[in-house]
Amino acid sequence: MKENIKTTFSSAFEEDVHIGLSTYPKYLLSKYIYDKKGDKLFQDIMNLPEYYLTNCEFNILKDHTSEITEIFKSDKGFDLIELGAGDGKKTKLLLKELVAQKIHFNYLPIDISENVLLELEDSLKKEIPEVQVKIQQGTYFKTLEKLSDYNTRKKVILVLGSNIGNLLHTDAIDFLKHIQIAMSDEDMLFMGFDQKKDPEIILEAYNDKTGVTAAFNKNLLARINSELGGNFNLETFSHWETYDPESGTAKSFLVSREEQNVSIESLGIDIHFDAWETIHTEISQKYDDAVVEWLAEEAGLKVTHSFVDEKKYYKNYIFKKQ
Repeated sequence: MKENIKTTFSSAFEEDVHIGLSTYPKYLLSKYIYDKKGDKLFQDIMNLPEYYLTNCEFNILKDHTSEITEIFKSDKGFDLIELGAGDGKKTKLLLKELVAQKIHFNYLPIDISENVLLELEDSLKKEIPEVQVKIQQGTYFKTLEKLSDYNTRKKVILVLGSNIGNLLHTDAIDFLKHIQIAMSDEDMLFMGFDQKKDPEIILEAYNDKTGVTAAFNKNLLARINSELGGNFNLETFSHWETYDPESGTAKSFLVSREEQNVSIESLGIDIHFDAWETIHTEISQKYDDAVVEWLAEEAGLKVTHSFVDEKKYYKNYIFKKQ
């Protein structure tokens, strides 16, 4: 790689790309997949028959809506704060039930993608206009710093889609600790965890035959091209998925199929790839009850309730402070 004399960066995206592609082995952060195109590709992934996570969690929320909302409600009302809200398809099941039960609450969806949030806000105005909604764009960790500001009444923190699976266990504990610190004794955390299962089912979920997941991961390279002046040839990279059933870790990679050099104009660097060299783009951790309870205990939380789908592929847990 050509030596980079640049010491300042115009964005976090620039800096993180520079760090990730200067490291060995190379990596890129999965959060940068999500621009307008990436958001659309992820919606397509969630509609794939192989991607069981969305339907499993949807069915949990549909089958247990009344029970869950009964646990959430409070005499003084509550704040429903969702981290990584996305399109809100699953959350709307809970929102509709809360409205139907005339339970007083405010909904605060948070997501890294402003585009997704604006679409969610617009759809809620049309579908459930009774919901008091206040969108907020930002990353999880920036948002966690502000969570403790909501302290005048009960808050329920919602994290769906097994988004915690994008973190290694040490980072997941840190994430949960930040949430726990911002919680009062009456607050609740409602979080989805994809469960360990037949490894073949997991691999198919992240490596569909139609190539949507491959296009989703390659959107990282497309963003570097369009926003940072890169010249990645997406056709010379393959999407590759692995799963370790012992650790429960699925990993996504982009693999260079040939020796090549890639330049990124805004960074002033040329990056060399050997044939079959990888860029690690994403992890997706799978869990069982023992691991979830261990994570909770390490973070000062305890499991109070859990809900599972019919196939036992996926679980939603409710946590409170220890």
